[in-house]
Amino acid sequence: MPGIFVTRSTMPKFEDYCEILKDIWESRHLTNMGKYHKIFQAKLCELFGVENVELFTNGHMALELSLQALGFPRGAEVITTPFTFASTTHAIVRNNLTPIFCDINAADYTIDVEKIEDLITDKTCAIMPVHVYGNICNVEEIDRLAKKYGLKVIYDAAHTFGERYNGKSTAEFGDVSCFSFHATKVFHTIEGGAACFRDKKLGTKLYQLKNFGISGPENVEGVGANAKMNEFCAAMGVCNLTHLEEDIHRRKIIYERYIENLNGVEGLKLNFPQKNVESNYSYFPAIFNEKVFGASRNEVFAALANEGINARKYFYPLTNSFECFNGQFDPTKTPVALNISKRVLTLPLYPDLALEDVDKICRIVLSCKK
Repeated sequence: MPGIFVTRSTMPKFEDYCEILKDIWESRHLTNMGKYHKIFQAKLCELFGVENVELFTNGHMALELSLQALGFPRGAEVITTPFTFASTTHAIVRNNLTPIFCDINAADYTIDVEKIEDLITDKTCAIMPVHVYGNICNVEEIDRLAKKYGLKVIYDAAHTFGERYNGKSTAEFGDVSCFSFHATKVFHTIEGGAACFRDKKLGTKLYQLKNFGISGPENVEGVGANAKMNEFCAAMGVCNLTHLEEDIHRRKIIYERYIENLNGVEGLKLNFPQKNVESNYSYFPAIFNEKVFGASRNEVFAALANEGINARKYFYPLTNSFECFNGQFDPTKTPVALNISKRVLTLPLYPDLALEDVDKICRIVLSCKK
């Protein structure tokens, strides 16, 4: 069973994508907010139940340019979590803002809302929480704190595409919610991203920032980037939306097989869907307690790799311990995140992963137990 990775890109029917490509070929409109960009944008608004969606070349630019569009002063502080992908922290730093790291809670690995308030200062401008493994942050408490202190909330919602909490899409939370459509996600456009927001004025700024600051054929009002989604990626998004529901259902079947094999094993903590959340079953993280399980996360990782199974230490290392920050932050100040990062292993999960392969993965994991 060689070459099983932690995830694998889902694809539409080849014929469906090619049919759209014929249209693009004939029009030769390849970028600059073309026909399929607009179709995809409209379909996302419908799916998310929101009025405003701006598309980007990737999820990182959605985060980075959303922060820039909000216009925070240089050096202002953004409260966030180090238990995330590099993009979250880098989006803050690249805007000349200061990340203030809040620990996570051990239950669902999202930002610990009980520790946010103590980190708020007169320099705090925003909170950037991260939904993790499909687990949704405590949006009610974050909203309460944001209103109390007059802060903006920008969600890194990369792991929650297609999810709903109490009937609401995760795109509806905060001032901005940003999604990644990278090829490894539950839903992808090959590469791509989106920002969903409430204030239409913010949309004007985002549009200009992703298009060189251009406001008209002969007007450039500001300095912007080039972060436009092209027509080929938009077309892939249109096609992939047609089988999203089926993909999530198949993910659920695989998730349930893992649970059937691994639930109740001493020294192994699994992740379960939250109450009132329609899960997308994006990842299958397992937390290993070496003293109880008898083997470390790294030993299990190596055992799987020896059989051609590529699990992932996701998220490790914490972003507040990256070499690029050269000791600017102290990861011991986020002890729960630090502890989880050293013990977490995400196991392969994607719609066409065979159940027999899931069983074999589980057998290898359990064979490490002592």
